[in-house]
Amino acid sequence: MTNVLGFEEIDRTQVAVVGGKGASLGELSRLEGIRVPPGFCVTTDACARIAAGAIPGDVKSDIARWVERLGASDAYAVRSSATAEDAATTSFAGQHDSYLNVVGLDAILAHVQRCCASLFTERAVAYRERNGIGEARMAVVVQRMVAARAAGVMFTADPLSGNRTIATVEAVAGLGEALVAGHVNADRYQVRGDAVLSRTVGGEPVLGDAEVTALVKLGRRIEAHHGAPQDIEWCVSNDGIDIVQSRPITTLFPVPPDDGENHVYLSVGHQQMMTDAFKPLGLSIWQLTTLRPMAEAGSRLFVDVTRVLATPRGRASLLESFRKSDPLVPDALQALLDRGDFVPSLPDADPGWAPPADGAPPVEPDPAIPAALVAETTASIADAERGIHDLSGTALLDFIASDLAELKTAAFKPRGLQIIMAAMNAIWWLNENIHAWLGEGNVADTLSQSVPDNVTSEMGLALLDVADAIRSHPAVITFLERTDRDDFLDVLPTVAGGAEARAAIEAWLERYGMRGTGEIDITRPRWSERPTVLLPILLANVRTFEHGAGARRFEQGRSEAERKAAEILARLRALPDGEAKAAEAKRNIELVRAFAGYREYPKYAMITRYFIYKRALLREADRLVKEGILREREEIFYLRFEELHDVIRSGHVDRALLRQREDAYRAHTALRPPRVLTSAGEALNGAYRRGDVPAGALVGSAVSTGTVEGRARVVVDLAMAEIEPGDILVTTFTDPSWTPLFVAIRGLVTEVGGLMTHGAVIAREYGLPAIVGVENATRLIRDGQRIRIHGTEGYVELLP
Repeated sequence: MTNVLGFEEIDRTQVAVVGGKGASLGELSRLEGIRVPPGFCVTTDACARIAAGAIPGDVKSDIARWVERLGASDAYAVRSSATAEDAATTSFAGQHDSYLNVVGLDAILAHVQRCCASLFTERAVAYRERNGIGEARMAVVVQRMVAARAAGVMFTADPLSGNRTIATVEAVAGLGEALVAGHVNADRYQVRGDAVLSRTVGGEPVLGDAEVTALVKLGRRIEAHHGAPQDIEWCVSNDGIDIVQSRPITTLFPVPPDDGENHVYLSVGHQQMMTDAFKPLGLSIWQLTTLRPMAEAGSRLFVDVTRVLATPRGRASLLESFRKSDPLVPDALQALLDRGDFVPSLPDADPGWAPPADGAPPVEPDPAIPAALVAETTASIADAERGIHDLSGTALLDFIASDLAELKTAAFKPRGLQIIMAAMNAIWWLNENIHAWLGEGNVADTLSQSVPDNVTSEMGLALLDVADAIRSHPAVITFLERTDRDDFLDVLPTVAGGAEARAAIEAWLERYGMRGTGEIDITRPRWSERPTVLLPILLANVRTFEHGAGARRFEQGRSEAERKAAEILARLRALPDGEAKAAEAKRNIELVRAFAGYREYPKYAMITRYFIYKRALLREADRLVKEGILREREEIFYLRFEELHDVIRSGHVDRALLRQREDAYRAHTALRPPRVLTSAGEALNGAYRRGDVPAGALVGSAVSTGTVEGRARVVVDLAMAEIEPGDILVTTFTDPSWTPLFVAIRGLVTEVGGLMTHGAVIAREYGLPAIVGVENATRLIRDGQRIRIHGTEGYVELLP
């Protein structure tokens, strides 16, 4: 059993022995050109013995020998070094004890004991629980202090923008503990290469530019050795620079693999209303589903638009398309373009971004077109379900790979894309022209209410019908209020009225049970797998609505749309050249009514197919568990689809890889992806350039007209939603799974979204005022606070 190891005996592989900080210092001390003050580590084995009581005699003796060797009268830093500390995903900053200027053996021993005990403080235990960290052990670093005239921290990537090409140095006179504690304002320098780009100093500068750039050169050497941006503690004395710690920067959003070229990436999650992290199987299946190549970063997907931005035609097309859907994206892109130093300039070429070619014959507003498309896809899904039924092993994987090609064909049919674009263009045309001719804004919001055959809006109304089947059975209601079992449907028939209730719920799940939050990640739970998620919404519908509310709600919206259409056409006919204006408006209204509902169907069909694949893959996972290849079925989620072939053929899985991916996924769930990400690591989210809103208002994109006031219910997990009539839902994003909540709320505010994303489309169909793209809405709006949302103008007022 080893009690003490000198830094020179340690490298980064010994985290289990000396903790994260100790392993880092040992590794740093081995790097050429990097000076680390000498010291030693009290090992995790020794700390385990210390934590049990008094410091054992042999541990005291070993520490005493090292202190004598390094200098008995010198001052030391005594610092905790837990095994999960200073890791790539968790820093543990401030969670454990550290002490400076400790002099004398007795004082060192006492502070070593305190550091060992700090593993078990309430704050440290809570931090580990919050970050999903199980067992942790403690070691202690004892390091000779430096007579510093300046000290501070250096980030080899800009911690605010994420830019990996810019290093940030913060410096104070003397030791750095006042900076870490937040007691003083530091001088701040930003450096790219050998140039100091900016400096902010409070008086006489602590460092000269030459010292700053020398620090950054050392930082770049350490960063290159570790292969990731570093948070480095340093000090400067009269005889040079010492490095006293280096750890990964855990708050940066990762970047796709570097190929040496500049790249601009757009977040897929912001367009798909799923900004959460994906598990590896989900990432790979989605990549096999889409038409464009996608890069991975932070367990999310991004599309590279560099070449599109580089050409005048592509740039104009891309920026214009997002101005209509998510204006924060073009603002972020324009800021990058205006710099002129990142995106190359290329001659015009077809960027492959624009919708179907100009000059295609206009489509007529014929409801038979979407009906035929739905029928074709329904038949294709039925074929897939029959074909996959008895398959296993590599035959199953081959079938899914082949069927994914059919899924893409069905999802991206040219005729289907044509009618979706026809409806979108009609909405934009109506809003722009009716405003110009009649002075009325966002008229398409009313004209879009209760369009037929929208499978997502029908889902929410159908859950009202399920409530009708339950409302008259008190025993069923009591049972559903008390159960937390996902197999409650098996027990329900034993309750009075339970057979009827079960039939209604199962019929709804047969139609919509393949859906769930974050559904584009195939690994996420579906309602059929976890139906208890629906119960709070279902029971709220029972309490809130009267029988037949679903049909009445749809009919009310349809009637309002018809009245608005008649009104608009009558007003247009009274204008100069009114008959022509009215005829054109009428055709666009008919396009909206005929085709807007189909907008939601391709994704519904895709998710239906995903659930077919998922059930088959889980059956295969069960077989792998039975054969001892996997330990539990959910481990399959941490394998990419293309890796499953090798696992099945070889009968072996790399357990270290699974652990690594589980750790990475857990770390990435805490990160918020940017709308725009560059290969330099810059995270750009854009801003609204508006001066027409009240002071203190939160600005967003107006996607569904109307003004409404009510209580904000801030909900980030659908399973925890407790909505009452009149509430305004405030959340990060809403994919189709949130639609059942929409029947009860008065308005909607989301952090992510655009004019044609799912939440906006359904809000218009239900007649709900809605604002999307409100940055940090779930943090700036308190749960229960009264707010007023202006769905026509696009801002939220926070009321007293």
